[in-house]
Amino acid sequence: MKIGYLFPGQGSQKVGMGKDIYCEFKEAREIYDKVRKITDIDIAKISFEGPEDTLNETKYTQLAILTMSLAILSVLKQNGIKEDISAGLSLGEYTALINSNAISFEEGVRIVKKRGEYMQNLLLEGDWLMAAIIGLTDKQVEEACKKVNTGFVVPANYNCTGQVAISGEKDAVLEVSEIAKNMGAKKAMILNTAGPFHTNKLIESSKKLKKELEKITINKFETRVIKNLDGEFYKDTDDIRDILSKHIINPVRFSKTLETMINEGVDTFIEIGPGKTLSGFVKRMESNNVRILNINNVETLKNTINSVKGI
Repeated sequence: MKIGYLFPGQGSQKVGMGKDIYCEFKEAREIYDKVRKITDIDIAKISFEGPEDTLNETKYTQLAILTMSLAILSVLKQNGIKEDISAGLSLGEYTALINSNAISFEEGVRIVKKRGEYMQNLLLEGDWLMAAIIGLTDKQVEEACKKVNTGFVVPANYNCTGQVAISGEKDAVLEVSEIAKNMGAKKAMILNTAGPFHTNKLIESSKKLKKELEKITINKFETRVIKNLDGEFYKDTDDIRDILSKHIINPVRFSKTLETMINEGVDTFIEIGPGKTLSGFVKRMESNNVRILNINNVETLKNTINSVKGI
């Protein structure tokens, strides 16, 4: 068995996420307590009680998803389960880096807090939107974006075979959605995000984040991690600070990330965090010889532990 961990990004959040895991496992409660002490934010209360508008604020969303994923990881580690390779979608890459110890827990939590704040507070004024185009090739979605003249829109996340998320001004995103449907797209789905993420509209956030990243210590990787920027493994010689600062203004190459994992022989994918979005991406890849598990509550956590242990 070769295990690949997948960590979700913004958009998978919902009020109540992680509460049963928090109540069931001491290790999980300890993670939430550590995050509260580091950030002075009661992320458990926001995650479990909301309100939804508060949880959906980028400065809280990212911290909430990160904390839930790290809490689940703490339970998996307690049960002796470990991955061979890990990757995350956007924010999820930070979870992977913390898990690999390339970035320490405390510094990782602090930098994600800053990242969320910058992406929310330094956002250019405008009516922004993201949408997932399903059923077209990457090239077709790129062509559809180029046909728009009502405003700014570009591909932002290359999620999996036949799915690309676009990001930009609301009218332009809606226009691309219609163009895509006319080109044969099965669906254009509006995403639960709050800005033109992974585009150059976040250049100020990128610059500020780079300054914060310069302050952190980068450690030797304890596990292998794949980066969003190109879908390739991090190397010891990589400038992680530069990569992460570029991360929020460049498209996510998640389909390439999944291809790399499959080519490396990963046969068991475990999505760790709210939702099942990344599990769906794996299913759409052209590989039928993999097992897909996801952990987003106590039941799925226990089932995954038993499944991996062969119980």
